[in-house]
Amino acid sequence: MMERRVLVVDDEEGIRGALEQLLEYEGVTARCVSSASEALKVYPTFNPHVTFLDVKMAGMDGIEALKSIRETDPNAHVIMISGHGTIQTAMEATRLGAYDFLEKPLDTDRVLLALRRVFEKVDLQSENVRLRQTIEDRYRIVGDSSAIKGMLQTVEKVAPTASRVLITGENGSGKELIARAIHNGSPRAARPFIEVNCAAIPSELIESELFGHVKGSFTGAIQDRAGKFELAHEGTLFLDEVGDLSLAAQAKLLRTLQEDVITRIGAPDSVEVDVRVIAATNKLLEQEIAEGRFREDLFYRLNVVPIHVPPLSERRDDIPALVEYFRDDLTSKGKLQAKEFDTGAVEALCRRNWPGNVRELRNAVERLLILSSGESVSKADIDTLGGGIGKGSLAGFEGEETFEQFRQSAEKAFLQAKLEENGWNVSETARRLAMPRSNLYKKIEKYGLERSP
Repeated sequence: MMERRVLVVDDEEGIRGALEQLLEYEGVTARCVSSASEALKVYPTFNPHVTFLDVKMAGMDGIEALKSIRETDPNAHVIMISGHGTIQTAMEATRLGAYDFLEKPLDTDRVLLALRRVFEKVDLQSENVRLRQTIEDRYRIVGDSSAIKGMLQTVEKVAPTASRVLITGENGSGKELIARAIHNGSPRAARPFIEVNCAAIPSELIESELFGHVKGSFTGAIQDRAGKFELAHEGTLFLDEVGDLSLAAQAKLLRTLQEDVITRIGAPDSVEVDVRVIAATNKLLEQEIAEGRFREDLFYRLNVVPIHVPPLSERRDDIPALVEYFRDDLTSKGKLQAKEFDTGAVEALCRRNWPGNVRELRNAVERLLILSSGESVSKADIDTLGGGIGKGSLAGFEGEETFEQFRQSAEKAFLQAKLEENGWNVSETARRLAMPRSNLYKKIEKYGLERSP
């Protein structure tokens, strides 16, 4: 458990002594001073989690001290104590940011209750900071190439605005990271970030997913359900693979963007929404428009600020940093053995084309950490390992004794790679492979294929 620090500020020696004894008994580190001026000197170095501050003291009183403490530390937790408490004094202290107000003589149970509540709040804030840092690390954009720098400059400029953004780029290039970076740099950062993969939802359900429905509006609508637009209210809605929306859904989306209202399926009335929309696609929407699959008016609504995410093949200078980042991320939780990638290994990885982009590189780093036999990953590991890392090698199929076993292993590896390349968009993968979607689903079930984390 983290150390608990409490500062006691009171000009009565008896109060200081009683609180110090109680706090030490509770395992809390206490610091006691007799004046507000002394407290202001001690506060920055002691950095207390809680301050007990007397209202009436010689010299500077507690209310003035509270103002100064809150100016120094806006997140300070201050509990005011007074033997002459009035409603007016309590209201003034609360207005200035006091956490609680206790009257003398102090009741031990009341003091401990106030402390417990403050410590619970401090723990929650610390956990929120830790989780926020974890999320930021997870979605950190790694790279120092000119291509990445130029893109991040655009992100920095557009993030504080309310403008819509259309992110384009190949599958696995990191479009979601850019969308999250825009959200996190915006005034909406504390509000929801809702993601919808338009390609992963059947066309007959996408309208319900986006706009919601009311009970009984269609078969299976057993209760009212809010759509993603309502869930993203005052936040950001990320429409990934927006080019896969049906024309009917595009028409409804266009109306929402024009009027800032949505209508649940089957509902008689519309609902106002305040949502910033960021869209992304791996398709050439201009070509989709020319072929009648995407609305031109919707394109212009979405494409206020375009951002193109370069493929990994255009930012090879970032590969060493990405390898290091993925290695540290994969080994930080102790599930994989930490290994260094020697110079030859990194150079070999830099020479690859990476059609699956950053996602494929991460999978390769994970595979190498698992399968390389030495204390470090070498160029030999890159050259000999199967699963798409080496060329002209059967190292991934040593256990296959018959041609049929080899064929199934190769098919499994091939389909896994293609699904990863297409962001596990089954429809798009089947289209590119010229394979019926139902057949691909059967193969996924047959081989137990799963999306890599």
